[in-house]
Amino acid sequence: MAHHPLRILFSLWVLVAVVACGEVSNSPHPQGSERSNTLFVPFLQRSPKYLDPASSYSNDETPFTYQVYEPPYAYHFLKRPYQLIGNTAKELATPAYLDKDGLPLPDDAPGEQVAQTVWDIALKPGILFAPHPAFAKDAHGDYLYHQLRADAVANKYKISDFAATGTRELLADDYVYAIRRLATPRVKSPAFSTMADYIVGMKEYGEQIAAADRDLRKGVAATDRDLPLLDFRKQGFAGVEALDPHRLRIRLIGKYPQFKYWLAMTFFAPVPWEAEVFYAQPGMAAKNLTLNYWPVGTGPYMLTDYVENRQHVLQRNPNYRGEPYPCEGAPGDREKGYLEDCGKPMPFIDRIVFDIEKEGVPLQAKFLQGYYDTPAIERLDRGTELLVDMGDSQDKAREYREKGLRLPTTIEANNWYIGFNWLDPVLGGGGTPEQAARKRKLRQALSIALDWEEYVAIFEKGQGVAAQGPLPPSLFGYRGDGPAAFNPVVYARTEGGPPQRRSLDEAKQLLAEAGYPQGRDAQTGKPLVLNYDYLSASGPGSRATLDWYVKQFAKLGVQLEIRASDYNRFQEKMSKGSAQIYFWGWLADYPDAENFLFMFYGPNAKALTQGNGENNSNYQNPAFDRLFEQMKFLDNGPRKQQLIDQMITQLQQDAVWSFGYFPKSAAAYQQWVFNGKPTQIIRNPIGYLRLDPALRAQKISDWNQPIWWPIPLLLLALLAAVLPAWRLWRLREQENAARTLVSQP
Repeated sequence: MAHHPLRILFSLWVLVAVVACGEVSNSPHPQGSERSNTLFVPFLQRSPKYLDPASSYSNDETPFTYQVYEPPYAYHFLKRPYQLIGNTAKELATPAYLDKDGLPLPDDAPGEQVAQTVWDIALKPGILFAPHPAFAKDAHGDYLYHQLRADAVANKYKISDFAATGTRELLADDYVYAIRRLATPRVKSPAFSTMADYIVGMKEYGEQIAAADRDLRKGVAATDRDLPLLDFRKQGFAGVEALDPHRLRIRLIGKYPQFKYWLAMTFFAPVPWEAEVFYAQPGMAAKNLTLNYWPVGTGPYMLTDYVENRQHVLQRNPNYRGEPYPCEGAPGDREKGYLEDCGKPMPFIDRIVFDIEKEGVPLQAKFLQGYYDTPAIERLDRGTELLVDMGDSQDKAREYREKGLRLPTTIEANNWYIGFNWLDPVLGGGGTPEQAARKRKLRQALSIALDWEEYVAIFEKGQGVAAQGPLPPSLFGYRGDGPAAFNPVVYARTEGGPPQRRSLDEAKQLLAEAGYPQGRDAQTGKPLVLNYDYLSASGPGSRATLDWYVKQFAKLGVQLEIRASDYNRFQEKMSKGSAQIYFWGWLADYPDAENFLFMFYGPNAKALTQGNGENNSNYQNPAFDRLFEQMKFLDNGPRKQQLIDQMITQLQQDAVWSFGYFPKSAAAYQQWVFNGKPTQIIRNPIGYLRLDPALRAQKISDWNQPIWWPIPLLLLALLAAVLPAWRLWRLREQENAARTLVSQP
């Protein structure tokens, strides 16, 4: 049966009208969810691999682990330099020091005299774990889900598939259990090797646990995921104990002030034994019902959905106590609006939805449409990329300003630098005093010539600050009038202005005094040729960077030879101390000056430790080492500041590095997200964020209006296509009618 062309036209008209009236959106979220108190965040590539606090150490895991788990300490969200505060601990503990006979020492006792440090940490009472089936009990007080058979979990795929949940109070024993778990060979904790060197008896305990694990695995196939329970309540060691339900004691070997920063990491988050028993049951591991997928904690959020490589959801923990938002911050925080929620109970957001985005381009497009509240919650490079876009394009700058994007910047505990190898016969520090002085002047001359202000402007698009020393501004020890903020070897002070890099004439004079006038050996007349080792990378950007380095040295008449290496070869050169000049960077493990200055400590020399030390330049200076050995035992205070000043001054004079630059980091938030202060050290920022969902819904509607103008054109095109068919149909109908009349008798 033939279809009438007008009916076809009418049907197409109806279809266009339906499409036009409907809402067509590429939002990854359900319609209307933008009005809820939900934070929408993307994640890239894959789901987090480890959510077990003993093994989790990757950047992409922290948005989950630091919302669910609570170590005893945390960082004050706003104050800079970073300041530790009590988290589940009532307050920061004052460590007690003991000599080799177990007798008390004064707080200011020299570190060499301290045989043990005792940390007694008082916990806040009444803290509850989030609801979880591991705690569920029946009317008789027996655990509901601790004696399950494999068939009982056949239809269980997530924690919410278990009908009953329970909770209990956080106890000191939960921290004891967690620290013991660091030693298990089943988890492979990145913290164990370091902690085994410091916590009394932990190294030996690790050997005992490895033996116990081997005994339990006898007769169990290597591929079997159902392993017998390794119960850490059964074996302990002297370094960690619960003095009472709310007091935790940790004993350290010697004096290690930086241990307090470890107490703010999730390695030291509590793990309830009930969770271990629950997840160790038959059939659980096969369904990924483990701590790596379903963490159990006391933090502001709990994980309620885990769809691997697709979506994860954190929900407000109904048992969370509600800590108050801080009322103090760093200078300028009040003006930036960071103190407007002073004293209000946190968290502010009910739900966090993480959706996978496999490519960066659609991620950024959805962020600019308002569908994501931030393009990355755990990284600060996305905001920097947006700032670079604004510098490159007026259209982008106008768009981002019109959208009201918040792009707050900070200079974090992170640096990039050019290093000079102390073992090198040309640039190093050896030889007679006269030879050492000439080599020092050579390094100083090169440091002046390397114009890092220009580098930042060209290659970092202005998103960085030339460094005066190795210590970033966000750490204790950096002060505006101190050595960390001014390098007199490379810069000169100006009247009322910023320091100015010393002139090339001054650099050339130093070069001549070093024995290389005009870049040539004064004795042989041969040009000075230096080698730059770098990690090879493809692309025009890499070539341009290398050309820039060559030109910097050429300003002094010095020739720079580029020696490209793959990562393995580069590491080998650094481990053997055969590189002459190299480029590298460092991101702090914790916010302490020790974590930067240890890169110059003689015993940490990479070539002397088979590549295990972080003194990449193999710097050797007994005077510096003596200062470092005093400083590393000190808490922040005037004496520590004095020692830091002395060490940085020494490093500047010796020009161990051309200190490079501190990259700026930038967060990126929509205008309806508040309290988004950028940080790479603080890993639990989500609980401090606040949303205005009504504003979000309005802006998403404004920014994603349907485009109507193509519809009339489409209709005209349809009409143009159908009209000839309609005319042909009419002609055929007329011909058929005529034939019918002729054929009638």
